[in-house]
Amino acid sequence: MTHAAQVDTGAVPVRDAQESSRPTISRAMIGVGFLLVVLSYMVNAMDRQVFPPLLPNIREEYGFSLEQGGLLATNFTLGMAIAGLPAGYLLDRFRRKTVLLVSIVIYSLGTMATPLATGFADMTLYRVVSGFGEGMQSAAIFAAIGAFFAHRRGLAFGIIGLGYSVGVFIAPLIGVRLMTLHGTWHSPFYLFGTAGLLIAAASLFLVKTALTEHSAEKILSTKTYEYMPASAYNRNTIALAVHSVISGVAIYGFLGLYPTYLITSLHYSAEQAALAMSLLGFGGMTAVFGGWLGDRVNQRNLLMLSLLAVSAISVCIYETQAGVGLQCVFAFFMGAFGLGFIYPNTNSAIQRAVRPGQIGRASGLFVTSYYGTAAFSGLLFAALVDSFGWDRAGLLQVTLLPLMGVIALSFVRPSRFNNADR
Repeated sequence: MTHAAQVDTGAVPVRDAQESSRPTISRAMIGVGFLLVVLSYMVNAMDRQVFPPLLPNIREEYGFSLEQGGLLATNFTLGMAIAGLPAGYLLDRFRRKTVLLVSIVIYSLGTMATPLATGFADMTLYRVVSGFGEGMQSAAIFAAIGAFFAHRRGLAFGIIGLGYSVGVFIAPLIGVRLMTLHGTWHSPFYLFGTAGLLIAAASLFLVKTALTEHSAEKILSTKTYEYMPASAYNRNTIALAVHSVISGVAIYGFLGLYPTYLITSLHYSAEQAALAMSLLGFGGMTAVFGGWLGDRVNQRNLLMLSLLAVSAISVCIYETQAGVGLQCVFAFFMGAFGLGFIYPNTNSAIQRAVRPGQIGRASGLFVTSYYGTAAFSGLLFAALVDSFGWDRAGLLQVTLLPLMGVIALSFVRPSRFNNADR
């Protein structure tokens, strides 16, 4: 790939010096490195999503209340939020590959420590530590891939989202199956944690720095960005961050307690609930199409329509008392719009709302805003269930909240994005 001369858009001198001396990378090594990045994010998703379908058994073993279980199902996102902004700051100044490898080791060890918990306090700690590593990894992946594939950022994020959705799809099935075979919910955590450590070891040698340390300015250097705000924290990024907060609370509150709802309210078996949860991940595999579409249409309008779809599907899930087959259809569409469209397009839109030299901070802002309040979304949902029942709780948190996200997105101006036609 040939690059034009670089313009001054606030790039970090150390990174420029490193890149000028870095050799080019072959297409084969780009493919291998990108595949490992996607696989690492798939394991990230498996670590996150194996917990909810096992939560009824975990609650029974430890005697946790529904509120405690709801908090444990989503509080790993607190660690992600804590990691987001510091990781974004470091990613603009240090090697992204180093941050990536360290983060995989952190969340893998946190996952393996979860079955060792003796009570609510230390299990909370292990979940938060795991989330901290996952937040670092998310910021590192999206900063690195967003810079390397600057012209096709939405599609690249969609492929990464596909890897995440595969993890969401297979984690409940594998987790419940292993629990049934071994008579304990512990084994999936050991398996997934070990898989993360093996991928980190492979990435050390096979993910090249020419892929992870790319500078977006060198790709987009034929454009100027005087029409964009100088600060990474501007009207567009703030509005998108508000939308991220709202989406995180709605979607993660739903993800954290959806299997519990199916088992306790609709009286599904653990296997049936795992199947519905897996269909969520299957729907999320539309992220490739969602990201591709986000590169070609007005991204703000696409996000608005996706939020409206989530609201409508939520009504179907909590108000119809649907059978297993129809509930799986609803779960698929919730995964498609919540994971396949909203997640990759919100992430790439925040990076497009800043100048290319600020994508590390934009990536960190997304992680913090999306996952920060999501840490307490399960607790909030459980409290609403105790007060109003499942149907009213779903109406308040998963139906009405996305409508507030639509209002926040109305303040976004795509004409100020760094990929806007001028």
